[in-house]
Amino acid sequence: MKQSLVYVALVIRDYDEAIDFYTKKLHFTLAEDTYLPEENKRWVLIAPSGSTGTKILLARASKPEQVPFIGNQTGGRVFLFLNTDDFWRDYTEMVSLGIKFVRSPKDAPYGTVAVFEDLYGNLWDLVQLKN
Repeated sequence: MKQSLVYVALVIRDYDEAIDFYTKKLHFTLAEDTYLPEENKRWVLIAPSGSTGTKILLARASKPEQVPFIGNQTGGRVFLFLNTDDFWRDYTEMVSLGIKFVRSPKDAPYGTVAVFEDLYGNLWDLVQLKN
């Protein structure tokens, strides 16, 4: 059997503000943005620059019960892990772009890591894994 994880849904408030944040501040690629008129929503996929793996589906909250999960999809735990080939390059640029880091960089057994918030408050690890 061969399986893979292709998409992870990220609940958002607004498609355009999310696309703007992820493409301009994190340099993600907009892989798809298709309007689905029968559901009045968009199918929006983004991926880290140079990535060929799992993509993030930007899923606008469409029901009132989904709204509280915007920015808190994992109850305050780190939700996503962004691996980089140059931690200090990306960390420095992200700070200069106003991205808020809630845990300072540190060396861990698995690599260099710091925790940042996306535009909604979801926590991410920026990590450069050891080889």
